[in-house]
Amino acid sequence: MKLVLISSIVASASAYTSSVQLKVNSMTLRSTPETVAETAAEPTPVVASINGWTPDAALPCYGLPGDLAPTGFFDPLGFAQKGISLNDVKRNREAEVMHGRVAMIASLGYLGGEALNGPFNIAGPANDQLQQMPAPAFAILTALIAATELNRARIGWLEPDFGSWNKTLWKLRENYYPGDIGFDPLNLKPEDPKAFASMQTRELQNGRLAMLGVAGMCAQELVNHRTIFETIHFYQQVYGGENPYAICGDSIIC
Repeated sequence: MKLVLISSIVASASAYTSSVQLKVNSMTLRSTPETVAETAAEPTPVVASINGWTPDAALPCYGLPGDLAPTGFFDPLGFAQKGISLNDVKRNREAEVMHGRVAMIASLGYLGGEALNGPFNIAGPANDQLQQMPAPAFAILTALIAATELNRARIGWLEPDFGSWNKTLWKLRENYYPGDIGFDPLNLKPEDPKAFASMQTRELQNGRLAMLGVAGMCAQELVNHRTIFETIHFYQQVYGGENPYAICGDSIIC
């Protein structure tokens, strides 16, 4: 009786062990391809050097110039954080460079346009000058801006693939350096990579300052509807102990 009981227990245990091993082996066979697929690393694209810059995913912003002491690499909103693709980093840098250039021109336009008498009898704060332009002049200005932007898109962006938008939408050319559209009438672009990176950093820093400055001038004119120089004169009177409203008389707006 004991022998029969022991034999049945051993048989049950061995059967359970075999079934467990079969389940483990089958699970292993099923999971192995998935694990390999999950851990397989995507190949890193090899990009040729452009203007002495070779993209390096291990460096902040893929090694693009622009960081300067004392802040160094400053990216509080994470536009160039780890995981952002090279194309997105280049596209963000393109936007920064171009907006900085526009802001530098706009800062000169604010000061020069308000200080000098321009054509078409345009006067007053720069915020109010665009709508004073005659319609033909405004149309020509709009066409020039459109032509410039289309030319920049032709140089830097891939041609759209209307059959598959996601392949080319927002994609820059691999050999395109952000902001380098080939326009250098004064031949200022250095040939040396270090000198080019230094000039690019100076351009970025001046463009960043100009964007902040133009935003301040625009906001100031929206608040008091005075030109920049009129605002400076106003506060010179205030801090000089004069009443800037003394010449206004009974006027509501002065």
